[in-house]
Amino acid sequence: MAWIYLAIASLGEIFGVASINMFLKRKSLQWLLILVLTFSFGFIFLALAMKEIPLGTAYAIWTGLGATGAVLMGIFFFKEPASFLRILFLTCIICGAVGLKMIG
Repeated sequence: MAWIYLAIASLGEIFGVASINMFLKRKSLQWLLILVLTFSFGFIFLALAMKEIPLGTAYAIWTGLGATGAVLMGIFFFKEPASFLRILFLTCIICGAVGLKMIG
């Protein structure tokens, strides 16, 4: 169940970053409230996940999924550029979060 909590916490991170973008565009109290609620939602589920998953692992996965999701959301929904370097560094984040090892 802790891994499900961690995945839900990552969604809070992803939608929290998206709500920052919306708040900066609209500057309304509504988007500020959504921003606070989405990050709070993510932190609550991160805390629940960390009851069973070690801090280092939970934080690495949470930030990796959150950063990856935020970048993809920016590309697909906010029309941010998807340059080669951006995709390359996104791949590095994913590999770092997963702990990919080179064979050889």
